[in-house]
Amino acid sequence: MMIRNIVRVIITVLAGAIGFYLNVVLMRLDVLQSLGWQISPIWAFVAMVAIFAILGFLIAPASMRGFLKMISWFDARMTKVPTHDLIGGAVGVIIGLIIASLLSSALRGIPIIGSVISIILSVSLGYLGLIIGVKRKEEVLGFFTFLPKFKGDKGEKGKGKDGNRQSLGAALPNYKILDTSVIIDGRIADIVQTGFLEGTLLIPGFVLEELQHIADSSDLLKRNRGRRGLDILNQISKEELANNVEIMEIDFEDISEVDSKLVRLGQNLGAPILTNDYNLNKVAELQGVKVLNINELANAVKPIVLPGEEMEVQVMKEGKEPGQGVAYLDDGTMIVVDTGRRYMGQTITVLVTSVLQTAAGRMIFAKPKALVEKKSIGLSGTNEVNALG
Repeated sequence: MMIRNIVRVIITVLAGAIGFYLNVVLMRLDVLQSLGWQISPIWAFVAMVAIFAILGFLIAPASMRGFLKMISWFDARMTKVPTHDLIGGAVGVIIGLIIASLLSSALRGIPIIGSVISIILSVSLGYLGLIIGVKRKEEVLGFFTFLPKFKGDKGEKGKGKDGNRQSLGAALPNYKILDTSVIIDGRIADIVQTGFLEGTLLIPGFVLEELQHIADSSDLLKRNRGRRGLDILNQISKEELANNVEIMEIDFEDISEVDSKLVRLGQNLGAPILTNDYNLNKVAELQGVKVLNINELANAVKPIVLPGEEMEVQVMKEGKEPGQGVAYLDDGTMIVVDTGRRYMGQTITVLVTSVLQTAAGRMIFAKPKALVEKKSIGLSGTNEVNALG
């Protein structure tokens, strides 16, 4: 309360000073005399100072509230802006104001409008420097070799983007950015618990917001998926895993798509994106952002099956081709059993004939062992008859 009273007194004094200065200007221009007002200069000063001081005293509370709201708004906006955007913008503003200062010294000599032109020039060039500094921060900050992130860009050719990351050293945590699809998928929790995934799992604020929108959807399927994602986040944020999870309140107002925001964040932090979204995978790779695809990891750790191996499977349904049956391994790998339709619902032993690796996963083609043995016995019997004949 005392601080507010002190600020109110300061505003009142400043308002009185403005009234004093305005009265000086009016007296120099003989405005009061031209209006026919015959008033003593002393009383004119007293009246102007008193009027403006009273106005300042009355508008002080509203001014303080407005100022605090502006500071809060500015602080909220600045916390969402990446550090290098701030540095680039600050450098651009400084350069713009330096150029404006050099030009203003020659313009101030112009009568009447010289000062106005100088102010307009300073504001315009400062704003132009800010825009250029933010949009072209890589080029602007490239001149400052003491900034490690951009020092690696023009270093050894063999280092590339990994060299940039190494030059950062301990400047940035070892982030892994999670997207919405990988959170809803749920396998990330199991991977984290195994300890194979190092570093900090970073959950951007806009991903969390999208997950909340999905959880609040009117569509039952979407709502269940969103709630599952929130449950997974709670699971990986348990006490024993809390040091591996971080929520970053960041957003990019100029980008509407969440996938594009993830790519921008990956570029700014030099961090990979954890996802199982095929389209995001390709877009991120095209823009030089490393991607860790959960589906690729799952395919990589599946057991290797070679032609000629035996396995027991349960034929679950019909295949696309006539007579085919379809079975599945525990990890979800599809097995297409030739002539397996007759064994629907049965557990049989099959022999692997071939393995096909596709973008969607691995497919195994097999035949029932009983039929293969029967065929081989028939062939051997035919050969014996031919030999006797």
